[in-house]
Amino acid sequence: MIFVDRQYVPVIYETLKLQKEQSSKIPVLIVIEDLYGLGGSSSNSELEYESLLSQGDPEFQFRWPLDEWETISLNYTSGTTSRPKGVEYHHRGAYINSIVTASMWGMKDFPVHLWTVPMFHCNGWCLTWTVAAQAGTNVCLRTVTAEGAYNAILKHKVTHLSGAPIVLNILASAPPSDVKKLPSKVQVLTGGAPPPPSILSRMEDLGFDVTHSYGLTETFGPALYCRWKPEWNSLVLEERAIFKSRQGLGTLAVVEAAIMNPKTMEKVPRDGKTVGEVMLKGAAIMKGYWNDEKATRLAFEGGWFHTGDLGVMHADGYIQLKDRSKDIIISGGENISSIEVESIIYNHPQVIEAAVVARPDDHWGETPCAFVHVSGHLSSDSLIAYCRERLPHFMVPRSVVFGELPKTSTGKIQKYLLRERAKAMGTLQKNTLSRL
Repeated sequence: MIFVDRQYVPVIYETLKLQKEQSSKIPVLIVIEDLYGLGGSSSNSELEYESLLSQGDPEFQFRWPLDEWETISLNYTSGTTSRPKGVEYHHRGAYINSIVTASMWGMKDFPVHLWTVPMFHCNGWCLTWTVAAQAGTNVCLRTVTAEGAYNAILKHKVTHLSGAPIVLNILASAPPSDVKKLPSKVQVLTGGAPPPPSILSRMEDLGFDVTHSYGLTETFGPALYCRWKPEWNSLVLEERAIFKSRQGLGTLAVVEAAIMNPKTMEKVPRDGKTVGEVMLKGAAIMKGYWNDEKATRLAFEGGWFHTGDLGVMHADGYIQLKDRSKDIIISGGENISSIEVESIIYNHPQVIEAAVVARPDDHWGETPCAFVHVSGHLSSDSLIAYCRERLPHFMVPRSVVFGELPKTSTGKIQKYLLRERAKAMGTLQKNTLSRL
């Protein structure tokens, strides 16, 4: 069966046409009508959700799982770095992560939650179940805009909001006419990519209290979060934002979170400098990849789940991401974290979005290439000069491309497409001048 909102019925019809060409087994289409008529008109050839429910038997004895490790859902990765993989969720992990998220986020009974996280992505970071467990109200938006989000917060007295950093960026960089004064503090859970400190600082200034989390589809959503320390409250806003941008500690669903050398499988020093791979053990980690034993075996090699993300561990045990292993730029033998370069670019007042990838270079091997979406006019020379004042010179982008950035359906920037574009641009002209 396919449950589909009225707005997306035309898309599903096109999908079913393609499936019909390959298979005679076509799923039943069940349409969820829009009470406000925003999604289109009805068709007699479809089953309607509420009508279907009214035909059901309230005494029907449904089957509970015989084993808590049974699969509860199949969720697909976003495809930011490679082809999407099917991730098998089990009942145990979904239950534990849902309850843990309420604890981690400080979500009390009867929350009002504004959705910007797609519910198909990690089951909405398991918040579909968390909000239900806390007897909460779900507020949904058809499209995410600053005006729509601020209006919904005021109209429904929203207490909690979840969203990727791009949503924070939309709210933080909204024109003054769209920004509304919040009647009370709104709790925000963000993750999916490291949010720039400048965005976190602006969100706090607007009246949002941001909890920064980190996770993957394979970890049912949040696995780490930046648990706030009281002593950080005395810091100035910009310094608080730097600490808040760390990925932090494992949630209660994580047995252990470590930064490991993937070759030796030994933990790196807690010095905030030595880079290794983020690896996890815990109850809320996938069963495996659907029909992909090889990928599953590699993901759990050595008894740890390998995230593919690179980071450091500070002396207090807090993890800070540096990059995905595929996104590290190696220039003249030096490793450049694209995240660090992006965080500087995001500080520029005209920058809306930014992503930095490697571009071939005849002399240095690779150099940073910045893809940037800006407001107003901004030249590449002025942006490079801005970076040069704030970064070691070998980390400064040597080429800048302006325009909107490609994203997945979950709002993540598709860096692999940008890497392909940078590669197609060819190597920079050979230049033997020192960058120091």
